[in-house]
Amino acid sequence: MNGLLTGSKVYLRAIERKDVELAWKYINNIDTYRNLSVGIPYPMNYDNEMDWYDAQRKQNNLYNFAICKKDDDLYLGGCGINKIDWNNRSCIVGIFIGEDAMKGKGYGTEAMTLLLDFIFCQISVNRVELRVFSFNERAFKSYLKNGFKEEGRLREAIFRNGAYHDEIVMSILRSEYEARK
Repeated sequence: MNGLLTGSKVYLRAIERKDVELAWKYINNIDTYRNLSVGIPYPMNYDNEMDWYDAQRKQNNLYNFAICKKDDDLYLGGCGINKIDWNNRSCIVGIFIGEDAMKGKGYGTEAMTLLLDFIFCQISVNRVELRVFSFNERAFKSYLKNGFKEEGRLREAIFRNGAYHDEIVMSILRSEYEARK
């Protein structure tokens, strides 16, 4: 285990080339894909996934982590900062658990806790934002557990599974994070 950030169930580490094949497999799982942000191609071409890996390694202002199970080092998915606004000290984060058998077991909740610890303790950021689709109730509840608050809804902004759904904007502020600690 070479985790940078460690919890009781998972640890976060740098994404490695060996993770790309599993990430590609996870992203092409229809259940995982339907919860990913708009703009990620489906099905994902392996070369595109490798290109993403190569490009993110060269970015200095993004932080992406592999989420791994602590007991057996299984790569479960990823999380990280997708965008930072240094002028306003805010960032946008994302997370996914790709292994179906591992969903709903608290791994994602703990990974987000570790990501928030990293952001608020290591980076000068005041506000962390994410977006979640209204049909993804498991993720919504997980974000609430981590102290995120719903800021608003983009009504019927996403079309998935033959219907329109809301996209929920959520955030947590440094003061709220510190009050929880």
